[in-house]
Amino acid sequence: MADAMKDATVSMEQIGGRTLRTAAWRLDQPSEHAPILFFNGIGANIEAVAPLAAAMPERGFLMFDMPGTGESPDPLIPYTPFTMSWTAAQLLGRYGLDEVDVMGVSWGGAMAQHFALQHPRRTRKLTLIATTPGMAMVPGNPAAFTKMANPRRYIDPEFMNEHFATLYGGVDADGAAHQKDSHIGRLKPPSPRGYIYQLMCMLGWTSLPALPFLGKETLIMMGEDDQIVPVINGKILKAMIPKSRLVTFAGGGHLFLLTHADESVAAIREFLDAPSLADAA
Repeated sequence: MADAMKDATVSMEQIGGRTLRTAAWRLDQPSEHAPILFFNGIGANIEAVAPLAAAMPERGFLMFDMPGTGESPDPLIPYTPFTMSWTAAQLLGRYGLDEVDVMGVSWGGAMAQHFALQHPRRTRKLTLIATTPGMAMVPGNPAAFTKMANPRRYIDPEFMNEHFATLYGGVDADGAAHQKDSHIGRLKPPSPRGYIYQLMCMLGWTSLPALPFLGKETLIMMGEDDQIVPVINGKILKAMIPKSRLVTFAGGGHLFLLTHADESVAAIREFLDAPSLADAA
């Protein structure tokens, strides 16, 4: 965790009446690549996905803890995908960023879809990782959902190790059991209010009717052994988003972004570095 965060500039930003803990990597350095705006999974703090920012040193990254998650204070009132997308756009303005590559994992993948639909001029390309079109999703393993709801998964390494396969599925392609330990070591449990408000944010939300109008080039990445978000959800996204491609990871569970890190980074780089369809035309 320390290594992944060592190059990050961490600050508390006041945006639209909310205080958000924000981490920025290399945004003050020249780059020929668009920076990445990253939306995290439910209950996850910046540190959970900080290794991705460290693994792509040629790009700037911007992440933030959702209200009541990580070190962002509890939300005073509930929020919606619309208000949080507006907040994220305001945060981009704070850093002087006009256009970004938008990326999100799991719950954050739904936020990434909404952001791209709400702010198309701020979005260059879209990367959706282990995610769904919202309430229209095909649900995963009921046992995984039961354990997802248990807060022990954030704070108890023994619980995480015992139930890791049920929770996240997949096999570890880049290491071994240390992946479980390193993952639990990066997590900080959200507050009860923060977690409930994140759940409420997406209650009743679906992108499905809008996806045919999503004009952004989109990479969809799914783990073939994901116990929480079955790969069929990625196939639905692929069928609904016109300029999309689907990449699946054999043996990959819900955390394939971390357990299959080398493969994941290679797929993301290939997509982001490819000439856009508009440029090719």
